[in-house]
Amino acid sequence: MDIAVESLEIPALTKAQLAELLFEKIGLNKRESKEMIDAFFDLVADSLVSGVDVKLSGFGNFQIRTKAPRPGRNPRTGEAIPIESRRVVTFHASHKLKEQIQHEGHAFSLT
Repeated sequence: MDIAVESLEIPALTKAQLAELLFEKIGLNKRESKEMIDAFFDLVADSLVSGVDVKLSGFGNFQIRTKAPRPGRNPRTGEAIPIESRRVVTFHASHKLKEQIQHEGHAFSLT
């Protein structure tokens, strides 16, 4: 199934589109599809917030990384300002996903 993007911005697959695909492909009703997508992303987010890495076989890994404090600069005024340490999420694609991206080009299909 090809996904049409109705935006001039970078194409993106939304949670609503994922729920619609579950409805069409698997036969879940629309409410169940939406709840399943929401539950999946809530679980991923909760795991990351609590410091647990998320590994999706054949897709990639989401990890929490703590960035150290560092000096910064206000680009408008040039004033030096400290940037506090913070936690960020990083994503590393699996080799399988990287290969698919290289071989498939820009075509996007969920068939």
